[in-house]
Amino acid sequence: MTNNVKNPSEQNTEDELLEFENHEPGSEKKSPTFSQIWNKILHFGLGETALRVGTAVASLVLIALVVWVMSKFFLKADKNDVSAVQAQANLAATPVLPINENVNPMLASSISVMRLAQVHTILPPKPRAVVIEYTIQTGDTLFGIAERYGLKPESLMLSNRHILGDNPHNLYPGVTILIPPYDGAIYQWHTGDGLNGVSKYYHVTPEDIINFQPNHLNPDTLGDYSMPNIAEGTLLFIPNGYAEYTDWLDQYTRDKPAVSSVTGSACGVITSGYIGSGTYVWPTSETWISGYDYSPATNHRGIDIAGQLGNPVYAVDAGVVVYSNWNNNGYGNLIVIDHGNGWQSVYAHLDTYLKYCGENVNQGEQIGTLGSTGNSSGPHLHFELRNEEFGAVNPWDFLTP
Repeated sequence: MTNNVKNPSEQNTEDELLEFENHEPGSEKKSPTFSQIWNKILHFGLGETALRVGTAVASLVLIALVVWVMSKFFLKADKNDVSAVQAQANLAATPVLPINENVNPMLASSISVMRLAQVHTILPPKPRAVVIEYTIQTGDTLFGIAERYGLKPESLMLSNRHILGDNPHNLYPGVTILIPPYDGAIYQWHTGDGLNGVSKYYHVTPEDIINFQPNHLNPDTLGDYSMPNIAEGTLLFIPNGYAEYTDWLDQYTRDKPAVSSVTGSACGVITSGYIGSGTYVWPTSETWISGYDYSPATNHRGIDIAGQLGNPVYAVDAGVVVYSNWNNNGYGNLIVIDHGNGWQSVYAHLDTYLKYCGENVNQGEQIGTLGSTGNSSGPHLHFELRNEEFGAVNPWDFLTP
């Protein structure tokens, strides 16, 4: 009996021969698909090995790609940067000094650490320990100058009392002022001054002034603090010193008028006149600030209202004129109205007067025209509102634009 069963190897050989015999000469040979290749790999038991080899090849390709990108865009730039390469070479050649606990700490600063220079390094401003001069330019204000030098505006005022006289309107183009190194005050020494008195006035101690090295005061040669050996005109810086300002405008009232020869003649005693309502209208036709705002820190006790020469100026409330004259302390043509209730209003730098001593005025009545007289850098109305008890107050808290 014939056995028709064939072993697998013989069957495969016949299948391959049959496939070869059935292949027609000249026919187009088809490329095996990925699925067919993979099936054959699995057929021979090489699937796991193929996966491992494929993963290794993919990793090598990825690494090669990363290396190419780095060499193309980064490493090439570093090689072309000669200064960076040289700096790195110098850094590598710098010897490393061992730490010695016995080294004098004062000498430790001589041991430096090299750092690579940065192209865009921004150096911080160097601290000053000396006073410098500054010439006022057009458009300058105390606030702008103070901000530029990192100071408070009052420090500029207190450091230039001998130049500005506590009056910010004396600041105009061409004037040279002093810029202190820190917040504080510069004091011009006068023969007969006492160091104790000056320090008390500026709310510091004598040692605060003496110990500030740029003042060049030697405690061993100063002598008696009540009459120290300090030359006339010496400028001393008083760190963190502050003081009260001088009010250059006398308080004018209808029953106690000022008669100072410095500020000009005031009106005589006035026993009657209109009484104000206690409310205040805007004093001119413009409503914006052209110069200084109310700033007690810089001794500016009013507001500077913009305008053109000849603009009308109005009484903010009913009252009687107690001053209508020229003022020698920078106010120029000045009118002061007493409102009979403890309040006065001040109108400075006027171009012309329309009301004079003893005249009654109604609220909103025109009393003059806007000008630029006295210490003025341009046409504006310097307006103040004063109380007999509280002095000059902020007009913004009371005016109705």
